[in-house]
Amino acid sequence: MELKEILGKCDHTLLAQGATWEEIKAICDDGMKYQCASVCIPASYVKQAAEYVRGKLAICTVIGFPNGYDTTAAKCFMAADAVENGAEEVDMVINIGWVKDRKWDDLLAEIKAIKDACRGKLLKVIIECCLLTDEEKVKMCEIVTASGADYIKTSTGFGGGGATREDVALFAKHVGPDVKIKAAGGISSLDDAEKFLALGADRLGTSRIVKLVKNEEASGY
Repeated sequence: MELKEILGKCDHTLLAQGATWEEIKAICDDGMKYQCASVCIPASYVKQAAEYVRGKLAICTVIGFPNGYDTTAAKCFMAADAVENGAEEVDMVINIGWVKDRKWDDLLAEIKAIKDACRGKLLKVIIECCLLTDEEKVKMCEIVTASGADYIKTSTGFGGGGATREDVALFAKHVGPDVKIKAAGGISSLDDAEKFLALGADRLGTSRIVKLVKNEEASGY
């Protein structure tokens, strides 16, 4: 696979709690230079970043992140606010407790409500695979498919485990044809990236691929 093709599937990510504007600006510069799919950044920087890139790069942000247990109303406000500030893509975290409580209708209703709040922008649904059983992952594939969301995403990168090949393969088997897959967290090499894409991922949430291309130390998300 061509390096340009891999970079074009990357959501170049900086979600560290202490991220500064200078650091955000630097990953925006890299995202534009290497033609990444987007940069994924904290919501507080979305407006500034959108103004900075001036349409040359999609801005992605996260809501209900990383724990997912905000109220549905709060998540909908965050999504609408992000879109109003210039986000083209929103990555939301599901309520993991609702999965454990088997509140399937509530989970579906919440994702649908957030999708509406995104006003036509891309919605990716993070299900935090490291905290779920395979049975729960399959059920979430069904719910995300029914919700109208655009992507199902493996991980926040903050939950104790990142993307695994097994989870991406499971997603590919169980999501509907209109749902794409984002693998995130722990993608540490170009070989990893190629393998996740070959298994069915359409996006990669990572900070390391661009760093590798720049011959920098590939640490972090």
